[in-house]
Amino acid sequence: MNTADNFAQVPMKSIGPVAIWLDDECESVTVPLATFETTLWPSVNRGAKLSRLAGGIKTYCLSNAMTRSIILAAPDTATALYLSQSWRCDDLQPVVAQTSRFAKLVNLQPEIVGNLIYLRCCFETGDAAGHNMTTKASDALLKHLLCEHPELKYVSISGNFCTDKKVSAVNSLLGRGKHVLAQLCIAREICEKHLRTTPEQLLTLHQHKNLTGSVLAGSLHTANAHYANMLLATYLATGQDAANIVEGSQGITHVAIQDDALIFNVKCPNIIVGTIGNGKGLDFVQKNLAQLGCLKQRPSGENSMRLAKIIAAVVLCGELSLMAAQTRCGELTRSHMLFER
Repeated sequence: MNTADNFAQVPMKSIGPVAIWLDDECESVTVPLATFETTLWPSVNRGAKLSRLAGGIKTYCLSNAMTRSIILAAPDTATALYLSQSWRCDDLQPVVAQTSRFAKLVNLQPEIVGNLIYLRCCFETGDAAGHNMTTKASDALLKHLLCEHPELKYVSISGNFCTDKKVSAVNSLLGRGKHVLAQLCIAREICEKHLRTTPEQLLTLHQHKNLTGSVLAGSLHTANAHYANMLLATYLATGQDAANIVEGSQGITHVAIQDDALIFNVKCPNIIVGTIGNGKGLDFVQKNLAQLGCLKQRPSGENSMRLAKIIAAVVLCGELSLMAAQTRCGELTRSHMLFER
């Protein structure tokens, strides 16, 4: 059988360069996007052009922790509450360290339901996305707690309080993976010339579409136009578990006008990516990660953080371009008819 038969062929192009502030320096990064939505390339490219004209996208990481939740059953609620409040990360880290030299337990978030203990375990996972690392570490924690407290019983290695590949309030509030903010300040003349709209039009659209429209739809802790498009395209190009765009699609766009300039922000609380691990050994993935500067010799965790910040910047580029198009009647339809017919 031909080796090529083992792979799904997804069209891929590079866009940019995107001007991004990384490590106190504005870099020009050319980003590969794998997608069947052919309008995504020119749209994100337009946002990338704005990033260069406006002085670069600034990125900030609020938190970095991959999660797995376990469930234990106690004899009663009082025991469940007492034990869950007694567990400390420092005391349990030696158990985690036996499973991986990179895994670090950084937080424990318990919830009690009846006699059940739902324990959301949060780990730093180096340059790996951490799916398997956190499962292995959580499994070791679970066995350790069962040994230390014979009164407890096993229920599940995964209790949906993680939450993995599902939309949830807990991930949007507390984050899963890398929680990244990205911001671009665009002068009025640049906005009007290159986006063919005004800061006021973008602000009004944001209020009516992302905010009010999302409320009407019953959206859960999310207010954006299409984060999932850029996440999927970058995830496929860099060998990520693409199903994580489910929680990744949760995020909040913020638009403001300050000193006659447009301030455009995206908030991505659930960017789950790695630069090592399963899927990263494929030739095209290695080539793309190298192109992004994410395979250099750096302290553990810095390459995956760089990748997450680049992805957040790409989300901003695509979000900005689509919203600008939607301020003009007919532009979105014309674009899709032009590129996809």
